[in-house]
Amino acid sequence: MGKRAVITGIGVISSLGGNKNTYEEALRKGISGVGPITLFDAASFPTRIAAEVKDFKMANIESPFNFNKDELAPDRRVLFAHAATYQAVTDAGFDFKEIAEGRCGIIMGAGIHPIISRKENIMLENLIYNIIQLNDYNSEQITLEVSKKILDRKEDSPIWVPADYGTVSIAQVLKLRGLCLTITSACAASSQAVGLAYRKISRGEESIIITGGYDSMIFPFGVGGFCMLGIMSTENEHPEKAVKPFDRKRTGLVLGEGAGSIILEEFSHAKKRGARIYGEIIGFGNSQDAYSVSAPHPEGKGAIMAMEKAIQDAKIITEDIDYINAHGTATLKNDRIETEAIKSVFGEYAYNIPISSTKSMLGHTISAAGILELIATILGINGGFAPPTINYKNRDPACDLDYVPNVAREMRIKRALSNSFGFGGQNSCIVIENFN
Repeated sequence: MGKRAVITGIGVISSLGGNKNTYEEALRKGISGVGPITLFDAASFPTRIAAEVKDFKMANIESPFNFNKDELAPDRRVLFAHAATYQAVTDAGFDFKEIAEGRCGIIMGAGIHPIISRKENIMLENLIYNIIQLNDYNSEQITLEVSKKILDRKEDSPIWVPADYGTVSIAQVLKLRGLCLTITSACAASSQAVGLAYRKISRGEESIIITGGYDSMIFPFGVGGFCMLGIMSTENEHPEKAVKPFDRKRTGLVLGEGAGSIILEEFSHAKKRGARIYGEIIGFGNSQDAYSVSAPHPEGKGAIMAMEKAIQDAKIITEDIDYINAHGTATLKNDRIETEAIKSVFGEYAYNIPISSTKSMLGHTISAAGILELIATILGINGGFAPPTINYKNRDPACDLDYVPNVAREMRIKRALSNSFGFGGQNSCIVIENFN
């Protein structure tokens, strides 16, 4: 029998709050983090709204060691990762020097984020806007045009920050000399990072792992790229109502940003030091659609496989799952296919499971989505509630399950499933159990 992996610390930076307490309060109240984009001038884009992290200041990041914040300043998502991780370590009751030099690893999910000069910004923005105006979303044309512009760049053109920069810089600041990995599997990245951390601990390879993810795609090339896919909501006049997962009148996703970190710890290690335990990871499943870069498998084969694997790994039956935090992007295809996949796995019992999409409040935080949604699930388990799917008003016959509409539901959750289904058909599901 493998070793047990328990959660002993939580850190959150999101559009709903800058720590786990404000995050939980917003989830309970069903608050939307979506508003007008302020990080750049989005006037020329079809979608001009996003779920931005508000009032985030570099000076507010508390670090146990001296480090050069100016080196991290250009990359917003890296700062999020640092802030969430320091919160998680402190919340776990560790002295930072306890984990320095010791057997503490770090596994994070992340995306690729370009730092672009103002001149390059304008050039790429105009390119994207022109393609959108032509109503031509041919991916081959877009790839060739963007590649040509980047290859012809001048000295002031993009600097591509390595995807692992956040992970590595945290390891350097905290003096972590254990395992250090970054997962870059798009929307499934941070969920897969947690799953891998769980595997490492259950096999006895590590005792403590900092895990989670970080991302922000709220910059011209990021927003423009998603606009070109034709999956973004354009309800700019009412941003807080724009994201409507599973609703018959859903109009697409809205981008969000943020970071989440948890401390995953081997149970006997946590028990020995008297740590508070939020829950236990008991199952992990992943899969690949092998179908499309941007669309889910039409029969949900990958999603079905990932859910089945997670439940099998947890050594439970489907009726043991009390709640599902859905991927729930508010796109026409995803919500219908995810609903069908859940029904395929759970059968008639699917109609008895409360299911919610916290993306209705957070937006789609891409590589940070899995961890922020898993943390929402953890907080729900500990707080005795299921977060709501806000903006749900119109029942879709193709999405006919219980989506915890609009208002958080007080309930006891013993075991929950958190779904993350990423671009490229990468799927990851985690089963978490209440420790009490």
